[in-house]
This record gives sequence, structure tokens and C-alpha cells, in this order.
Amino acid sequence: MLHPIPRAPLVPLADGHAVPQLGYGLYKVPADDAARLAGEAIAAGYRHLDTAAFYANERGTGEAVRAAEVPRDELFVTSKVWKDDNGYDETLHAFDATMRRLALERLDLYLIHWPVPSTDRYVETWRALVRLRDEGRVRSIGVSNFHAHHLERIIGETGVMPVVNQVELHPRLPQTELRAFHEARGIRTEAWSPLARGRLLDDPVLAGLAAAHGRSPAQIVLRWHVQLGNIVIPKASSPERIRENLDVFDFDLGPADLAAIAALATGERTGRDPDDD
Repeated sequence: MLHPIPRAPLVPLADGHAVPQLGYGLYKVPADDAARLAGEAIAAGYRHLDTAAFYANERGTGEAVRAAEVPRDELFVTSKVWKDDNGYDETLHAFDATMRRLALERLDLYLIHWPVPSTDRYVETWRALVRLRDEGRVRSIGVSNFHAHHLERIIGETGVMPVVNQVELHPRLPQTELRAFHEARGIRTEAWSPLARGRLLDDPVLAGLAAAHGRSPAQIVLRWHVQLGNIVIPKASSPERIRENLDVFDFDLGPADLAAIAALATGERTGRDPDDD
């Protein structure tokens, strides 16, 4: 018999809003499957969905939210402006298109997906997000894949702090310095590729910790994220894995466990370095 899964706690954001700490990530979820899988995630207890224009599944995500037997105020939806739409006017138009696809009255969090320093338009893009927030069209605004120097620039030129920076983060790439930068400024760290796109699941250290705790390697890594204070958005395609990924709030990793995971750091990325764009 399945036991009840604890609900992901709400993490406060610097703007007064809050986000469920563990959400369902829709990266590489096919458009035709998005409504079903996002709906299964909501039914399993998720209250946070992370999509993006680039994922081409905003319509399905919005459909799942509208069909959910959960009040809209209990659901947190994130989307992102794709790098091809960086720029002030382009971002405003891209936001309108995102909202048409989602068919929701509001968006909870809107992010700049990539800074793309080679085009030097991310400050303009950030100014557009600030306008969208100030006009009440989106509740919270943040960024994704920003290094500290990108953050320093948008903050310095606009005076507005993002509430979230969503970056690649997993035991091989723990982003220790960036997380410290965030913490000093009240920016929440959100982890994409939290399991290194599955590359960690066969690691013998994690397998040993999983056996010791009676959990899966994925649950060990997700619990590590939670204990670091990260917001985390794993993706899964089966009801069993969707449910398993959320079931990480009723056990703790001890100091020796955390030290063993810390020793896995190599700096290895599964995606691009943001400065290479």
C-alpha cells in the first residue's frame, strides 16, 4: 500500500511570494504528453510546474492547470523567455505569446532563459520583465543560467534583484560559489538537471547511500538538494517515478552522507556554460 507523500514545503521569495521547493520539470516532455504528465504530477501532490517557451509544451501545461482539481492559488507555474527573444520589445511580445499558449490569467514566475552575452541584450530583457512585474502581469521575476557577473550587471543597471536564478546544479556541479553569492543577496537557487540528466544514478557512492536509507539514488540526490535549500525541478515520465521524486521529505541525510556527496564534485556540466553563448 502506498503511503501518503509529504507535500513540498513553500520557500519564501524576497518579493513576498513563495514557491513549492520541489516541482515538476517539463524540459523535453513532448507536447502531446505534457497535459497528461503535468496532470499526473498535480494528482501526485506537486504544486509547482516548470515550463518554457523553448520546451514547446506551454499549452499542455496550461491545460493541466485548468483541469486540475486543485485551486489555482495552490499551483505555482513558471515559464521562460527564450534567448531568441531577448530584447525589450521582443520579450514583451514573447510574454504575450506564452500567456496565450498557457491560457492562464496569471503567471507566477517568469525567467530569462539564457543571458546570451554575445548579443548583449539581457539587461534590456530584464527591464521588460521588471515592467511586466510592475504592471501586475506576472507575480515574480527571475533569471536562468546567469553567472554572478551577469547578475551583478542587471542589478547594477536596474536596481532590481531577481528572486530566483535557475542553473544547472547537481553533486558533480554543486555551484558552491554561486549559491553563496545568491544567499548573500536573497536570491533563491533553483536547480535544473538536478540528477545530471541521469548520469548520477549509477554512481556507487549514491547507490550505497540509497541502500543505507532504503531509498533510490534519485531520492538521495533530491534530498541533498532539499537540504542545501535549493528549489529543485526533476523531470519524470512514469507515474511511479513522478511519485518517487516527490517522496523525499520524510528522511534526512547525515553529515557523513553529505560529505560523501560533496566529494563527487568535478565541475562537470551536462549543458553549455552560459558564457559560451
